[in-house]
Amino acid sequence: MINLKDKFIEIYKHAPEGVAFCPYRVCPIGAHIDHQLGIVTGYAIDKGVSFAYSPKKNGVVELISLNFDKRAQFHINAVPDEKQNDWADLLRGAVKELTEKYTLTTGVCGVIKGDLPIGGLSSSAAVTIAFLIALCRVNGIKLTEHEMILTAKAAENRYVGVSCGKLDQSTEIYSKKDCLLYLDTKDDSFELIKKPENMKPFDTVIIFSGLERSLAQSGFNVRVDECRAAAYAMKAFAGEKYGKFENTCLRDVEKEDFERLKDRLPESWRMRAEHFYGEMSRVKEGAEAWRAGDIEKFGQICFESGRSSIENYKTGSSELIKIYDLMTETDGVYGGRFSGAGFKGCCLALTDPRYTENAVRKMSEKYLADFPHLKDKFSVHVCKSANGAEF
Repeated sequence: MINLKDKFIEIYKHAPEGVAFCPYRVCPIGAHIDHQLGIVTGYAIDKGVSFAYSPKKNGVVELISLNFDKRAQFHINAVPDEKQNDWADLLRGAVKELTEKYTLTTGVCGVIKGDLPIGGLSSSAAVTIAFLIALCRVNGIKLTEHEMILTAKAAENRYVGVSCGKLDQSTEIYSKKDCLLYLDTKDDSFELIKKPENMKPFDTVIIFSGLERSLAQSGFNVRVDECRAAAYAMKAFAGEKYGKFENTCLRDVEKEDFERLKDRLPESWRMRAEHFYGEMSRVKEGAEAWRAGDIEKFGQICFESGRSSIENYKTGSSELIKIYDLMTETDGVYGGRFSGAGFKGCCLALTDPRYTENAVRKMSEKYLADFPHLKDKFSVHVCKSANGAEF
């Protein structure tokens, strides 16, 4: 295990001024609908991205990632207008967004490291937020929680070109240990639902398929456009006013109108919308199960969410689908689904702690029997819920 501070000292020959941390997140129910202004759930976990840093008075940003080979270097006042197609694009985008409202005078140097393999835990949002925390500190800038969420989201949307919603950033900021975040991405209202005392204990198990992915190069943006197209078409069929395509979303269309008009939609658009409206219902039902302390029901709804992702939203590699199927047939697993967009990456399993070890062993053996070439990259991690980032 590499010590981040020691690595910083090895490279820069002095101790870092600080270490910024942002946790990863999981979304048990409410996947693929935040970009359509849906209602989602999530919580942060006790693994994430750490950034050991010190200020650079000359305005240079110099970053070394322990997860990627290439060192990133640029000036805060000379960020390229176009993305450079490397891991640091998120951070260039973050600088651009921050400079729209604030004057930056100080750069930052540092070493950044993620605790877990990349794919499915919103690592891109965690990297961006950890970097923003450090950059704001050295420049004396104090962002509100909402400003931090919007700045990090805009870096992905506008600079990197990923049409993500607010789920990742909001969960990594608002979360509190042992609470379920219930967030309405349409008006940004949220509730932290405390885990009831009568709820049976559960483990959060992250199962990495061994495949990494980039949302910008996956089918993620295509799915977002299919959802928008469905909403746009239904508004037209109903004779309603509609504006720009990129500002249209399924939350604008009532479920009753979808039921009335869905047969007029192309099959792919109808299925994406089917997932949206079904997931909205599952989120509300899941929140009530959590309130009641019913982890069995909550887990079952999580399974249903995962099934809809496969059948209606059409995400999931053969590797992820295999893990999902194994979760559904393994004793001791309350529920599970793909974690993140469902393009490679990992799965989330909610397990009974009494059976976690045995369940993990059985699922791992069966998975690697089908995908032996992924043995060196496949991994399983048992996590706990955690607080969101502090800044």
